[in-house]
Amino acid sequence: MTQATVSRDIKELGLVKVPAGENLYRYAAPPGQPLVNTYGRLQRLFEDSVVKVDDSENLILIRTMPGTAHAVASCLDNLAWPEIIGTVAGDDTILVIVKPKEAVATVLKRFEELREG
Repeated sequence: MTQATVSRDIKELGLVKVPAGENLYRYAAPPGQPLVNTYGRLQRLFEDSVVKVDDSENLILIRTMPGTAHAVASCLDNLAWPEIIGTVAGDDTILVIVKPKEAVATVLKRFEELREG
Protein backbone atom coordinates (compact mmCIF):
# COMPACT_ATOMS: atom_id res chain seq x y z
CA MET A 1 0.00 0.00 0.00
CA THR A 2 1.34 3.45 -0.82
CA GLN A 3 1.55 6.39 1.57
CA ALA A 4 -1.04 8.20 -0.54
CA THR A 5 -3.48 5.30 -0.09
CA VAL A 6 -2.92 5.23 3.66
CA SER A 7 -3.39 9.01 3.92
CA ARG A 8 -6.59 8.85 1.85
CA ASP A 9 -7.93 6.03 4.03
CA ILE A 10 -7.17 7.97 7.22
CA LYS A 11 -8.96 11.05 5.88
CA GLU A 12 -11.91 9.03 4.54
CA LEU A 13 -12.38 7.26 7.88
CA GLY A 14 -12.20 10.54 9.81
CA LEU A 15 -9.41 9.27 12.06
CA VAL A 16 -7.48 11.59 14.36
CA LYS A 17 -3.99 11.31 15.82
CA VAL A 18 -4.03 10.58 19.57
CA PRO A 19 -1.20 10.14 22.09
CA ALA A 20 -0.14 6.54 22.70
CA GLY A 21 2.79 7.11 25.05
CA GLU A 22 5.81 9.32 25.28
CA ASN A 23 6.47 10.72 21.80
CA LEU A 24 4.19 8.04 20.31
CA TYR A 25 0.94 8.56 18.45
CA ARG A 26 -1.69 6.38 16.81
CA TYR A 27 -4.78 7.00 14.73
CA ALA A 28 -8.23 6.43 16.23
CA ALA A 29 -11.86 7.36 15.63
CA PRO A 30 -12.90 10.50 17.48
CA PRO A 31 -14.61 9.60 20.77
CA GLY A 32 -18.35 9.07 20.41
CA GLN A 33 -18.34 9.31 16.63
CA PRO A 34 -18.88 6.38 14.26
CA LEU A 35 -16.52 5.84 11.34
CA VAL A 36 -17.76 7.69 8.28
CA ASN A 37 -18.39 6.36 4.79
CA THR A 38 -17.69 2.75 5.72
CA TYR A 39 -19.60 1.47 2.69
CA GLY A 40 -17.58 3.64 0.30
CA ARG A 41 -14.34 2.42 1.83
CA LEU A 42 -15.53 -1.18 1.63
CA GLN A 43 -16.45 -0.71 -2.02
CA ARG A 44 -12.99 0.65 -2.81
CA LEU A 45 -11.33 -2.16 -0.85
CA PHE A 46 -13.39 -4.78 -2.69
CA GLU A 47 -12.46 -3.27 -6.05
CA ASP A 48 -8.75 -3.01 -5.17
CA SER A 49 -8.16 -6.01 -2.92
CA VAL A 50 -10.65 -8.86 -3.30
CA VAL A 51 -9.39 -11.65 -5.54
CA LYS A 52 -12.00 -14.37 -5.08
CA VAL A 53 -15.24 -15.09 -3.19
CA ASP A 54 -16.49 -18.61 -2.53
CA ASP A 55 -19.11 -20.16 -0.25
CA SER A 56 -20.17 -23.37 1.45
CA GLU A 57 -23.32 -23.74 3.55
CA ASN A 58 -23.47 -20.62 5.75
CA LEU A 59 -19.78 -19.69 5.30
CA ILE A 60 -18.29 -17.30 2.76
CA LEU A 61 -14.55 -17.23 2.10
CA ILE A 62 -13.04 -14.04 0.71
CA ARG A 63 -9.50 -14.11 -0.72
CA THR A 64 -7.74 -10.75 -0.82
CA MET A 65 -4.40 -9.33 -1.81
CA PRO A 66 -1.83 -10.02 0.94
CA GLY A 67 -2.15 -7.68 3.92
CA THR A 68 -5.64 -6.36 3.14
CA ALA A 69 -7.97 -8.92 4.71
CA HIS A 70 -8.15 -7.16 8.08
CA ALA A 71 -9.24 -3.87 6.50
CA VAL A 72 -11.99 -5.56 4.47
CA ALA A 73 -13.22 -7.56 7.48
CA SER A 74 -13.24 -4.48 9.70
CA CYS A 75 -15.42 -2.61 7.21
CA LEU A 76 -17.80 -5.56 6.97
CA ASP A 77 -18.06 -5.68 10.76
CA ASN A 78 -18.71 -1.93 10.97
CA LEU A 79 -21.52 -2.09 8.41
CA ALA A 80 -23.40 -4.38 10.80
CA TRP A 81 -25.35 -6.21 8.10
CA PRO A 82 -27.85 -8.35 10.04
CA GLU A 83 -27.08 -11.46 7.97
CA ILE A 84 -23.39 -11.42 8.92
CA ILE A 85 -22.85 -12.59 12.50
CA GLY A 86 -19.07 -12.24 12.33
CA THR A 87 -15.82 -12.33 10.40
CA VAL A 88 -12.41 -13.85 11.02
CA ALA A 89 -9.52 -12.32 9.10
CA GLY A 90 -6.01 -13.50 8.39
CA ASP A 91 -3.47 -11.85 6.13
CA ASP A 92 -5.20 -12.59 2.84
CA THR A 93 -8.30 -14.58 3.79
CA ILE A 94 -11.58 -13.70 5.49
CA LEU A 95 -14.15 -16.14 6.81
CA VAL A 96 -17.62 -14.57 6.86
CA ILE A 97 -20.26 -16.35 8.94
CA VAL A 98 -23.82 -15.84 7.69
CA LYS A 99 -27.06 -16.59 9.52
CA PRO A 100 -29.49 -17.87 8.39
CA LYS A 101 -27.97 -20.07 5.69
CA GLU A 102 -30.65 -18.87 3.25
CA ALA A 103 -29.17 -15.34 3.43
CA VAL A 104 -25.89 -16.42 1.81
CA ALA A 105 -27.23 -15.65 -1.69
CA THR A 106 -28.16 -12.10 -0.59
CA VAL A 107 -24.73 -11.49 0.92
CA LEU A 108 -22.95 -12.91 -2.14
CA LYS A 109 -25.00 -10.59 -4.37
CA ARG A 110 -23.91 -7.60 -2.26
CA PHE A 111 -20.28 -8.72 -2.49
CA GLU A 112 -20.57 -9.02 -6.28
CA GLU A 113 -22.03 -5.49 -6.46
CA LEU A 114 -19.10 -4.22 -4.37
CA ARG A 115 -16.59 -5.89 -6.71
CA GLU A 116 -18.25 -4.39 -9.79
CA GLY A 117 -18.22 -0.89 -8.33
